[in-house]
Amino acid sequence: MLGKGFILEPEQALDLIERDHRNKDVLFPYLNGEDLNSRPDCSASRWVINFHDWPEEQARNYPEVFDIVERLVKPVRMSNNRKVYRDNWWQYAEKRPAMLAAIEELDRVLVVARVSKTCLPVFAPTGQVISEATVIFTSNSTSDLALLSSGIHYLWASTWGSSLKGDLRYTPSDVFETFPQPAPSAMKSLADLGALLNETRSAIMLERNLGLTGLYNRFHNPAVVDREIDELRDIHTLIDQAVMSAYGWDDLDLEYVFQHGKKGSRRTFDGASQVEILDRLLALNHACSQGGK
Repeated sequence: MLGKGFILEPEQALDLIERDHRNKDVLFPYLNGEDLNSRPDCSASRWVINFHDWPEEQARNYPEVFDIVERLVKPVRMSNNRKVYRDNWWQYAEKRPAMLAAIEELDRVLVVARVSKTCLPVFAPTGQVISEATVIFTSNSTSDLALLSSGIHYLWASTWGSSLKGDLRYTPSDVFETFPQPAPSAMKSLADLGALLNETRSAIMLERNLGLTGLYNRFHNPAVVDREIDELRDIHTLIDQAVMSAYGWDDLDLEYVFQHGKKGSRRTFDGASQVEILDRLLALNHACSQGGK
């Protein structure tokens, strides 16, 4: 984006729309990683101005909104070293056209905070601006939600991702693009469990006014004995088992433990299971790499 002046409080954005209904063409909810992790409905807490890839003449057709960007963004951009950022100061620095084209026909996408303790994706509506502090998966599939919410995927992410202040930093090139996925035909079996996870988790978060981080702090705490938390643990166990079956690994019996570290406890696979799963994922990764040559 490159310019905090694009960002508005909800009241300011709604007031601009009320004064001129056309302003809704350039004002959108702005979803960031903190919203995903802390808000019970994973919704945007702020709004943002977005003049898309429009020329300046077209952007000036929204004078009140354009004035905000001209006052607050232009001075910052004029001091930038890159000429394209100075010349197109009313536009976002990085507009990600390929990503926008990929999600154009989708009503929702999977999004995960780029840095988080949970590393769990959620569905987010399209039609809003999603911050670069998140990773967008171009999918609205509950099968993909299940796979990316599995302990198998987390194990891969925590092995190949980096860290920031003790939290996992999800880098798509290191994690998602190297993660060997089950065959598409096998992925279909995960759809119902992904839907169940989405519905159950959303209901708990809204009922208890908990964000993802707050909910999963309880999930990973062995001292928490709670019917709904136990139900959520059971759903994740079912997802892990279904993902293992999708890979054809029904021979491996998963064992769970609560591991304790600097960031607290975590419900995860026991050490032997972790080693075996990683070995098998690496073998698949190497096979995929060889097959692509």
